[in-house]
Amino acid sequence: MKKIVFYFLLASSLLFSDSIKKDANISKPEQEQIKLAEEDAKREKLESYISELKNIEQKISKKDSVWMKSYASYLTSIDVKGNLEEIKSRIEYLQKKRDKSFTEADELSALISREKILASQIEKLKKKDSSPFSILLTPPNIDEIPSVTNPFDIFMGISLIKTLDKGFSDYILKRDELKELISLLKTELRIYKEIENIDEHTKYKEEANLKTKQLEGFESALDTMNVTADVYQKRLDIVEININKEIESQMVKLGKIGVTVLIVFVVFFLLKLIVKKYITDNERFYMANKFITFGNFTLIILILFFSYIENVSYLVTILGFASAGIAIAMKDWFMSMLGWLVIVFGGSIHVGDRIRVDMDGTTFVGDVMDISLLRMTLLEDVTLTTVFQNRRAGRIIFVPNNYIFTRMIANYTHSSLKTVWDGVDIVITFDSNHKKAMHIAKEIAKKFSKGYTDITRKQLNKLRSNYSLKNTNVEPRIFSLIEPNGLKISVWYLTNAYATLTLRSVISTEIVDAFLAEDDITIAYPTQMLHLEKPLKKIPPFETEGAV
Repeated sequence: MKKIVFYFLLASSLLFSDSIKKDANISKPEQEQIKLAEEDAKREKLESYISELKNIEQKISKKDSVWMKSYASYLTSIDVKGNLEEIKSRIEYLQKKRDKSFTEADELSALISREKILASQIEKLKKKDSSPFSILLTPPNIDEIPSVTNPFDIFMGISLIKTLDKGFSDYILKRDELKELISLLKTELRIYKEIENIDEHTKYKEEANLKTKQLEGFESALDTMNVTADVYQKRLDIVEININKEIESQMVKLGKIGVTVLIVFVVFFLLKLIVKKYITDNERFYMANKFITFGNFTLIILILFFSYIENVSYLVTILGFASAGIAIAMKDWFMSMLGWLVIVFGGSIHVGDRIRVDMDGTTFVGDVMDISLLRMTLLEDVTLTTVFQNRRAGRIIFVPNNYIFTRMIANYTHSSLKTVWDGVDIVITFDSNHKKAMHIAKEIAKKFSKGYTDITRKQLNKLRSNYSLKNTNVEPRIFSLIEPNGLKISVWYLTNAYATLTLRSVISTEIVDAFLAEDDITIAYPTQMLHLEKPLKKIPPFETEGAV
């Protein structure tokens, strides 16, 4: 081993002695040329490094990095604070000085004004002074995460997850931008060191020191950001797991509710099929179908209500406080709903009944087609009212249910009654055989209304258990009344509530034909007699004497 070391040292000394001999053999002009070449090489290399530095600076400026802006703001806050301290010390010195010249007084006034300006700037930059990257290093804030308690919150939960992921992605992009910036700064420092190796006294040495401090700050920020990102990622994972569990729970709950509602629909659909099969009466079928539909929706609303309302008593309390204002604002709606309850459960009006309603000075007579929660729907028919008053028929009339409390509503077909009293008036002369006329009219009324009379008698007997009925005479009635131009025979009889005009037309024509066939009965009607007199012939006046 010692021999190897010895031979190595001997070879090195021989090579060194050969290089000295070669240098000794080079002339001075050649040495100066070599030196100039070396300096030109250094200069070219230095210029290439400077050009590379400019390219890097251009890359940094083109990126418009928020990190560089934040760091520049931090340096500005430090400079402003330093200037402010110098100004304060100068102001304190000038204020303590007793004999001040005009120049010093003006200087003091200017310094005080500048102190105020710098103080306001410090107030704006006070966060930058403590930490240059405090805002950039802070990840998006995760507020208190609301619970997913109903199907509508599912969309809120999905939106919240997307928002948090986007915020974290932006945070990672900032970190990647910082990494790229640090890479550029390291390249700059490497170039600065290469420049120092070429020329130790270059002006870029101060710049290298500043870049070193800047790089240290950015690397410290990157370390903090890496740790923060890891912690934030774990917290974000926990939040997303909790939200996804709640969403999954709500989806399962929604599926169970959907199955329950589907079963309810199937049950009520089967009930409707049974009702349609075994109930042949149209009115009863309509009412049964209506009740089944109402019960179906009511049960579904209750299922949804008790599935998603956790504290029912709390909701009842809120509704109790709000009911007063709601009742005032929606008085007509609530009165219509109350009227619907009275109509449906009171049994005063049913679908298919013929009713008369007085609304705003107009009378409407029609058949009830539907009774909804807010209104009744009528189909206007051709009746005495349409003939003598409205001259219109066939219209669909919507009557608010609250009208039963404030308007007169007459039911022509209440309960089992399907008949009403109707009458025909005819006037005969005073010299006619009025007894014979009354007998004829009564017999005609009995003949054509006999079927309705028997039906009404049976219907009234059924109503005796629910109502107090004193006068149950159902036979046709005849009245005679004195009128200015004769004796009015008034015939009253029972007829179908849905076809009063038909029977009236028949009875009227039969009575007229019967009266015209009798010699001692004369139908009276308004007459007029015109007395025409010939005017007296006018005698022309005599001509006055002496006229030419």
